[in-house]
Amino acid sequence: MDRRSFLKASTVGAAGAAAASTLAAPAYAQGNRTLTMVTSWPRGFAVLDDAATYMENMVAEMSGGSLTIDKKAPGELVGALEVFDAVSSGQADMYHSADYYYIGQHPGYAYFTAVPFGGTAQEVSNWYYHGGGEELHDELGQIFNLKGLLAGNSGSQSGGWFRKEIQSADDFNGLKFRMPGLGGKVLGKLGASVQNIPGGELYQALSSGALDGLEWVGPMADERAGFQEVAKIYYTAGFHEPGSALASSVNLDVWNELSDQHKAILRYASMAVTQYQLAETLANNGAALARLQAQGVKTLQFSDDVWDAFGAASKEVMDENMGDELFAKIRGSFETSLAQSASWINKSDNYYVQQRVRVLGG
Repeated sequence: MDRRSFLKASTVGAAGAAAASTLAAPAYAQGNRTLTMVTSWPRGFAVLDDAATYMENMVAEMSGGSLTIDKKAPGELVGALEVFDAVSSGQADMYHSADYYYIGQHPGYAYFTAVPFGGTAQEVSNWYYHGGGEELHDELGQIFNLKGLLAGNSGSQSGGWFRKEIQSADDFNGLKFRMPGLGGKVLGKLGASVQNIPGGELYQALSSGALDGLEWVGPMADERAGFQEVAKIYYTAGFHEPGSALASSVNLDVWNELSDQHKAILRYASMAVTQYQLAETLANNGAALARLQAQGVKTLQFSDDVWDAFGAASKEVMDENMGDELFAKIRGSFETSLAQSASWINKSDNYYVQQRVRVLGG
């Protein structure tokens, strides 16, 4: 039995079984349809639930109400990290999450959120829409009965919150640290005890000592989560997520049933969400960082030696997955696009910003 057939015949545990019994049949009155979207984000979570809410609202507005989304927070139907299997098996219609949570299903899913030393938000969009990424998302989704959509990007994520400064890569040895995706596997190479804990549980884990440190998103989201109340060391640049995409993928059977108009609305709404939510995040991170510093947070950068250790461990992690043919195909496509984008961006945007800082300061 292939994975698609297996998932359709199985459940995703007690929470998934409960969801199956409570989900209502889709609404088709006069061509209208409501899609149940399960998310990985508590209601009101900055940046992440913002993006899911924008998706919900944009679809309703663009369709004139003929296509609507019923957004569910973790625990309302399934758990935060159960959304992939819930949608894959048909227990919900779509999800909003970060696909790198699901590298256990396939390591290629990391590329549809972020990979160590990967692309900025703009470079990820370049690849996804003009370098073959969307088609590869769909190829991967065929295995799991999903139609891939990106819907959001948090931009470059911070290096994380710590109780003490990181003087060398050795300081990660034994550190209880939250970092999902392939970035977490990199820290594991450095000896960290890496955990993937849902966002809604992070504050308690850090304050209780269950975690020694964590990475979340960036100043806007981190401030709202309250991490500054329980840790005061904040590394503002990280290696692991230079441009983190969010996904709002749809059960493939549901997708195939939709009209061409509704498919287009979902696709173009997801593209609009990515741009709008990224702009919101970048517009607010600077002010949020200033407020964090006013509360006694010390902002730092990792030393070059630590960055070198990140780089060496990242290469190991990426190379370990090259035995998978589809992973290798996705990686090759991504890195080709990244090189093509960077060849111009480094000579234009990046150089301009350096000169603007040099000439005008700030």
